[in-house]
Amino acid sequence: MKNYLKIIKIDEFSITPKYLQIYNSVLRGIDDQLIEKGDIFPSIFDLSVALEVSRNTIERAYNELKKIGLLSSINGKGYFISNILFQKPVKILLLFNKLSSHKKIIYDSFAETLGSNAAIDFYIYNNDFNFFKKILLEKVDQYSKLVIIPHFKESEADALKIINELPKDKLILMDKLIPGMCGSFGAVFENFELDIYSALSQLSGKLSKYKTIKIIFPENSYYSKQILTGFENFCVDYAFNHETISGLAEEQLQPGTVYINLMEDDLVDLIEKSIAANLIVGNDIGVISYNETPLKKIILKGITTISTDFKMMGEKTARMVLDNSKDHLAIPFHVTFRNSI
Repeated sequence: MKNYLKIIKIDEFSITPKYLQIYNSVLRGIDDQLIEKGDIFPSIFDLSVALEVSRNTIERAYNELKKIGLLSSINGKGYFISNILFQKPVKILLLFNKLSSHKKIIYDSFAETLGSNAAIDFYIYNNDFNFFKKILLEKVDQYSKLVIIPHFKESEADALKIINELPKDKLILMDKLIPGMCGSFGAVFENFELDIYSALSQLSGKLSKYKTIKIIFPENSYYSKQILTGFENFCVDYAFNHETISGLAEEQLQPGTVYINLMEDDLVDLIEKSIAANLIVGNDIGVISYNETPLKKIILKGITTISTDFKMMGEKTARMVLDNSKDHLAIPFHVTFRNSI
């Protein structure tokens, strides 16, 4: 029996489910001619022990390989490769800056749209440039598509240099279009400046009962500064007093003020402070929150949100992968009005 531990590997840094990592490893092994028709595979128990994963993980991976006709089993004899001819999936390196509720929507939509047409290796680099660079330098040659959400708290210039050096025929940027990129590549992105301006314009009638609008934009944030540009342009054009604050620690909530939060923690702080100050959200103060989530439909009878269509972002990026497209597509931004303003 071959030493499958040299072929089937688990990367603990990858967010890709372990059963899919095993499945993808087998496909790569066949593609690289390291696995041949008739090869005997380890039992579920033996491979689970060798890889230090659960038996359910191995069983699920084996079942997926059976579904596409590559793996077969005979009672009493075990598992073997019965076929090496299959439609080769697109190999995708998927890099997210962080995992959040709306990033999960993107991933689920992306993976569902691709289906069995792609093998996805999914990594979270946590806005860490050095980890981001390490992943790309080690793995870029292993994939036919590189799908990247490029958000960094620092080292943006270094990140741009690394991304600009990637093969453009492989590259798709997701969520953010980086200024200074050259060459022909795909992109599915938010237009941050236009999006917030348009969203606040739609809410201008509801905002007219307030005197001041404040946006909470944390220091050293990975969020695009274009959000601030769009915010400030709206406030000037519509004659609102406005202010950018970095947090709520020193903020005394004032009646007649609308707060726009980007981070979920700031929304929690806003609600706690409003309760402590006996201020009614939607009457004394207003709250507008970035990124729609199910909980915001319920909190305080509903929080008004401004949000990109993240499901569409995942779908459109997947379509771009399958079509080998190099288009640049801005995703629509939606306003959901609720009782918080």
